[in-house]
Amino acid sequence: MNIEFCTNSKNNKHQNHLRSSIFMQTGTKKDKTAKRPRGRPRAYDPETALRAAAEAFWKTGYSGTSLDDISAATGMNRPSLSAAFGDKHDIYVKALNAYWDRKLASMRAAFELDGTLAETLMRVYDAALSIYFSSSDQVLGCFVVGTAITEAPVDPEIRGIASKGFHALDAGFEARFKLARASGELKGDADPKALAQFASATMHSMAIRARSGTSRNELRKFAQKAVAMMCSGS
Repeated sequence: MNIEFCTNSKNNKHQNHLRSSIFMQTGTKKDKTAKRPRGRPRAYDPETALRAAAEAFWKTGYSGTSLDDISAATGMNRPSLSAAFGDKHDIYVKALNAYWDRKLASMRAAFELDGTLAETLMRVYDAALSIYFSSSDQVLGCFVVGTAITEAPVDPEIRGIASKGFHALDAGFEARFKLARASGELKGDADPKALAQFASATMHSMAIRARSGTSRNELRKFAQKAVAMMCSGS
């Protein structure tokens, strides 16, 4: 999971290029002379399959999603799933890491564009809303908040991935607030770390509210009010 953020300049548009693919691709070349293995032939796209698996977890949570559910979502039988991605836990961990890559990449993209602090923060929140409302048939909210948090207390690996991602969010926001303070957009006594935690908490609240039925328009207004408070430096 890539969690590096550029903190040298808000006008640096050429650093931290976004990844061209957020999912790991697996597999080796086939030996045409070898006997075809049992199970479905490798005629699927790993990225598409992992996205479909992630959406299955996203809708019903880790515990509520079975391998049969993942098989149905991806169109792959269980032997093929195992060969490509591993067991259920392996599939989930890959999906969780890929989600963080996607979310942090959208955050970096927002920070790399020109604009005021308020404009930058709203770009970050708009990008988050695009993810939360990305499903065509169900509002899913945040993959981490909706699925990982319930597993984190009993699963050290999931807890570690979630914690690392949350720290990355805080670090990205804190770097931007430090830049705003240095450029005079914020008061000299503004606390970038506290503001960053407020900014992250706003995002988490939006994710929970989205999944519980709050409309995208209402959440954007919620974000605008929070941004106004952050930009006042209080």
